[in-house]
Amino acid sequence: MEKTVLRLEDISYRYKDAKENEYVLKNISYAFKRGKVYAIKGKSGSGKTTLLSLLSGLEDNYEGTIYYGDKDLKKMNLDEYRSNDIGIVFQSYNLLPHLTALENIVLSMNISRLQLNKSEKNDRAIELLKSVGLQESQKDRRVLKLSGGEQQRIAIARSLSYNPKMILADEPTANLDKETEMEVLKIFKNLAENEDKCIIIVTHSERVCEQADYVYELKKA
Repeated sequence: MEKTVLRLEDISYRYKDAKENEYVLKNISYAFKRGKVYAIKGKSGSGKTTLLSLLSGLEDNYEGTIYYGDKDLKKMNLDEYRSNDIGIVFQSYNLLPHLTALENIVLSMNISRLQLNKSEKNDRAIELLKSVGLQESQKDRRVLKLSGGEQQRIAIARSLSYNPKMILADEPTANLDKETEMEVLKIFKNLAENEDKCIIIVTHSERVCEQADYVYELKKA
């Protein structure tokens, strides 16, 4: 049975210095379920990145209610929510370039206070790297020495390091060529279908939309 993990009820948002009726998002209601890939598309200025900020708990100055399971997001510890329940993948990867692939993933585990010893964290990091199509031999390479596609795979592995229910991705394939984009999309689809993750991707890419289970289009409020 499909299970709703995140639900938006009548969400509206405007910037603090905006006019009273100048909304970026207006009366948005969506439901996101585990085991599915969602694409959120829309023209520049339609509120895609703003919506992602709301879903990730980075912005709480909104009208309406966002439910994580049956919990109101505004009443939750948002630091714990971001550290345990959601993984975030960025267009620019947001890896620490002076660290290795392995070190980037282990650092994420440390931040989320994963209850594993050093050896267990290293083993888990290696398995995650393998799960996104990287070789164990690449674990000790500095991130700067890797291609964009390899860096994005590491970023996905890092987002999975504490086994979150959801992955939120902001234009994760924008800097990749078509072949690498399709490989990354295959990883996301596998996470949804075989690991019951909810994958939410903000994108301009029609290829991403074609691969998604659901496509939500935002239009300017």
